[in-house]
Amino acid sequence: MKIDRNGTQPSVPGPAGWFTGTVRMDPLFAANAARRAAAAAVTFEPGARTAWHTHPLGQTLIVTAGVGLVQRDGGPVEEIRPGDVVWFEPGERHWHGASPTTAMTHIGIQEHLDGKVVDWLEPVTDAEYASR
Repeated sequence: MKIDRNGTQPSVPGPAGWFTGTVRMDPLFAANAARRAAAAAVTFEPGARTAWHTHPLGQTLIVTAGVGLVQRDGGPVEEIRPGDVVWFEPGERHWHGASPTTAMTHIGIQEHLDGKVVDWLEPVTDAEYASR
């Protein structure tokens, strides 16, 4: 058994190439030889969002606070709230982030495949974000 104590891993800002707006990432656990999943709590300030991206083995989001938005390629922009669990299929092009007026925090869980968890694509435009 191993306990990772809250506060022992520093928060990091979301890299500009991956996000639009202000985003904070708090690592929860990393993949290792016995576990191929990794997770982080990610907080998006109002209007902040990811770029379009895919995950080779899919991604699960568990919304813990606020109001967020998600969209898969070709689908509508949908609202998410605390307690919602979102599953993106492997290779499904998508984005997620906060609503225009309310911050949102989710736990993102994804698995490594050959050392890779995500493929980052182009930024979500303001028009795509506002298309709800």
